[in-house]
Amino acid sequence: MELQKQSNGNHHHDITGEAGVPPEEEKFLQHKSDGSKRPQFTDFEGKTSFGMSVFNLSNAIMGSGILGLSYAMSNTGIVLFLILLTCIACLSCYSVHLLLRSAGVVGIRAYEQLGLRAFGHPGKILAAVIITLHNIGAMSSYLFIVKSELPLVIQAFLGQTSSSDDWFMNGNYLIIIVTVCVILPLTLMKHLGYLGYTSGFSLSCMVFFLSAVIYKRFNIACPLEVFGNYSVDTAAIPEDTCTIKFFTINQETAYTIPILAFAFVCHPEVLPIYTELSNPTKRRMQNIGNVSILGMFIMYFLTAIFGYLTFYENTEAELLHTYSKVDPLDTLILCVRLAVLVAVTLTVPVVLFPIRRALLQLLFPGRPFHWLSHITIAVCLLFAVNLLVILVPNIRDIFGITGATTAPSLIFILPGLFYIRIIPTNQEPMNSRPKIQAACFTALGFIFMTMSLTFIGLDWTSGEKRSLGGH
Repeated sequence: MELQKQSNGNHHHDITGEAGVPPEEEKFLQHKSDGSKRPQFTDFEGKTSFGMSVFNLSNAIMGSGILGLSYAMSNTGIVLFLILLTCIACLSCYSVHLLLRSAGVVGIRAYEQLGLRAFGHPGKILAAVIITLHNIGAMSSYLFIVKSELPLVIQAFLGQTSSSDDWFMNGNYLIIIVTVCVILPLTLMKHLGYLGYTSGFSLSCMVFFLSAVIYKRFNIACPLEVFGNYSVDTAAIPEDTCTIKFFTINQETAYTIPILAFAFVCHPEVLPIYTELSNPTKRRMQNIGNVSILGMFIMYFLTAIFGYLTFYENTEAELLHTYSKVDPLDTLILCVRLAVLVAVTLTVPVVLFPIRRALLQLLFPGRPFHWLSHITIAVCLLFAVNLLVILVPNIRDIFGITGATTAPSLIFILPGLFYIRIIPTNQEPMNSRPKIQAACFTALGFIFMTMSLTFIGLDWTSGEKRSLGGH
């Protein structure tokens, strides 16, 4: 669906506010048309409430990376982790501001259309490709969790101590069943706003996960003497194993910034959520972004610090695996596994919507909503992601490359470039403070991308095992 109507069918026109009101301060949808004004952004009136929009955006922010935050803190120390987490959260809020400001000036609320306005057709293609690659990686990471964790949950419910060859214990079959029975029906909904209820339930599952992490902090002693069936020589445990570290740097510290950046990527979902917001204004959507990012900031920090204070240097890259080694049959952790499975499953449809919108912008620009294309793209995307998860035994390196390139592009580079190119120079010259800030923001993204790719390349050449969390 084309989100910007063209008055003559050939040219895009800037949308200016009446009576000198800046466009980004106006409401984007005309509730009643008297014939003198045309709809500014879309042909339907958004009906999603503030709260539901917060649920959807928070659900888009929250990803599988939350399971690796305690590991990241163990490699940075509490103080350094908090500083980095705060910086990434603030930069994400600023990035949302740049997107909304650019969207308000030109009357566009689609990421790909901002690319078209800023750099022409190549910009539109680039934005669509980056969104598609990043979100396919995110969807794959969620389904990988389903593939690896759901058989263990079923095994525990059946009281089995070892895996069996039954078909219902095969992760490949299980992800197909979950996709067809749960994910596909949700992705076929016409509007993203309808997923606010499932997003709220998904967030409640992660709140339960956080509550269990806090509870276990006071029920697991350090040092750990037994990890499942693996006995640990307590005499060989260093004396500082259970010592809190406030600031530390090691060879794994370099991956903390990518882990945190991936954990805050939500920018492809910002404009679609904005499109369906009731009573939409830039300030209202910015508040939604700020509330969502603040909520995830608090959840991320609490998860990281209580997980770290439970296991200290014994913290693994996947936090649930660490709990399982302490007690594989722990009922609470079993429930937490189930809650995480529900959360990531319900997140997949939210992530799929921006990919479909990007593909529709590329394949059918200007075409009104059509159920056939809506359904076909969803089915093809889910088929491709399932095939990827089934056939590729370990796509961590693929996630590393796409994450190191798409995450900084979506958070830093594209919003900064869009702002510089779209905001008219008669409003803000190139030497104005806002555009200089946007240019520095973009440069920071290129630095981050270069660093991430360099570290990944060094790991590949050295052959060392990496533990990189995905969004």
